[in-house]
Amino acid sequence: MTDLPYPDPASLRALAQHSAAIATDCPCQLADTSAWGSMSLSFPESGLRDIASLRENPFDEPGFTEYHPHGTRYESPLAPIALKYFPYNRCTVAACNHCGRYYLRYTEAGGYFVEQRLRALNRPDLIIEG
Repeated sequence: MTDLPYPDPASLRALAQHSAAIATDCPCQLADTSAWGSMSLSFPESGLRDIASLRENPFDEPGFTEYHPHGTRYESPLAPIALKYFPYNRCTVAACNHCGRYYLRYTEAGGYFVEQRLRALNRPDLIIEG
């Protein structure tokens, strides 16, 4: 296990603001990452590096409760990025090595599958601590 820092909400908002301002074309933009989805085979995962973790305590098992006060759903681009709730409480923050955009990612593990999930970190207005 690596020791990645736990960012505060203000730091995440700054990363999201930076990411939103990038206009450079990059292979990381080939897939729609505006909402949670499976990492596409076209997504250059090797071009990402983890820079932070949203798991407050790596020894605690985070819960699966989601937070959608305005009726959004997990797969909605407008779903809040609620740091204490699933799936954010299991995420790392990754940076694209090519363009500097930021992403949230976690591993979804079901009975017979393991799948990388990804969401762009480019909406500072959606980040909430609670």
